[in-house]
Amino acid sequence: MRNSVRALRTARGMSQAELGGALHVSRQTINAIETGRYLPSLPLAIQLARFFSTPVEQLFTLDDDGGRR
Repeated sequence: MRNSVRALRTARGMSQAELGGALHVSRQTINAIETGRYLPSLPLAIQLARFFSTPVEQLFTLDDDGGRR
């Protein structure tokens, strides 16, 4: 699964810590989401999408292999 969290965050000039603070999660959680090491829970994915005013389906997309790793 890929996501555009880093691109949207940097476009707003925010640090990982600032985004984490806004969503009440750690900077490490934001880093893990951005690097694909962690798939957020559905509530957190929705929070991220709402924060960036984008549909969840645009924020998170499946890899060519259908998301299987």
